Amino acid sequence: MNYGKSQSFNDKMLNRRRDVVNDVEVVTIKMGGCYVTTRNETISTVLGSCVAACIRDRESGIGGMNHFMLPARSTSEKSQWENTSVNAAIRYGTNAMEFLINSILSKGGKRNFLEFKIFGGGNITGLTSSIGRYNIKFIKEYMKTEGYSIAAESLGGSHPIILNYSPKSGIAKIRRLDQKILEVASNEQSYLQKLETERIEGDIELFNGDK
Repeated sequence: MNYGKSQSFNDKMLNRRRDVVNDVEVVTIKMGGCYVTTRNETISTVLGSCVAACIRDRESGIGGMNHFMLPARSTSEKSQWENTSVNAAIRYGTNAMEFLINSILSKGGKRNFLEFKIFGGGNITGLTSSIGRYNIKFIKEYMKTEGYSIAAESLGGSHPIILNYSPKSGIAKIRRLDQKILEVASNEQSYLQKLETERIEGDIELFNGDK
């Protein structure tokens, strides 16, 4: 799947439910996911060492969230992306950010009104500690290089979190998930292995939707 094309969301990458108490649709995205909406919806995800960017046009409320992990350093000494001809940080991180930004702009958002909030990059186990640091380093450098300011952030830490974001209001809320450290770490480790075994020259899946 090409990052440059706006596509309908793959059902495997999201879950939907109705928050009856707050009378709002909640869209949960998984690792590698991206969701943009023009509606009054809440976007949710669980983060450990991964990073999520919450971006919106603060005037129109058009916005969304991505959830990405850099295959920053392979767990296998025989497979180090730094030694390949294609920099995986550029392919995964920059594409994830630009896909989200371009999707917002394609739905009517304005670049000069964009508001950025970033979360994640935790050190939840020894296995993913370096990945979290690389993710934070990347997102900080990306924001600086592109000239974007960060309106709010919560990066690092030693526990997974659940992140809920409402593009219409710009409100982002996080809650610690202390009881799910092993579960989140296991899921991220499996995803990391998938990234490292993918053919780096091939297409990288990232889904966008607004249903």
